[in-house]
Amino acid sequence: MITIRQAGEQDFELVADFIRKLADYEKLAHEVRFDNATLHRHLFGPHRAAEVLIGEVDGTPAGFALFFQTFSTFEGKPGIWLEDLFVEPHARGAGLGRALLSRLAALVIERGGARLEWNVLDWNELGKGFYRTIGAAHVDGWERWRMQDEALEALANGL
Repeated sequence: MITIRQAGEQDFELVADFIRKLADYEKLAHEVRFDNATLHRHLFGPHRAAEVLIGEVDGTPAGFALFFQTFSTFEGKPGIWLEDLFVEPHARGAGLGRALLSRLAALVIERGGARLEWNVLDWNELGKGFYRTIGAAHVDGWERWRMQDEALEALANGL
């Protein structure tokens, strides 16, 4: 039996563990540098930056989805950005990933939104194949860009 629930403060260690497991899977463990207090504040504090769904199989947590609201000026509506989706290897194929995405799609609609979006690593063919089976499509013509660390500091300081 699969259940999807909103994460609560009591789930903090579970969420942090899922983030580390996702990073290991993506070969990006070296990039995980959050400290618990800051992550906790942004996920469960008074001004939350993101929300988390926990997916359970037979009452045992086996995956999560971390997401936040976006906004499309062209649509004039909000959306949801899925930052992280992870399902434990032993639970893959049970329908948990689909159930997490289904709940996110329902949240987009409930909140009057226009779209659900996310990134996938270019080498993750398993993920891409799964996303195609649920009707998702690659967005042609767009590249992802980022500023962080020294470049972000320099720009913020007018350099």
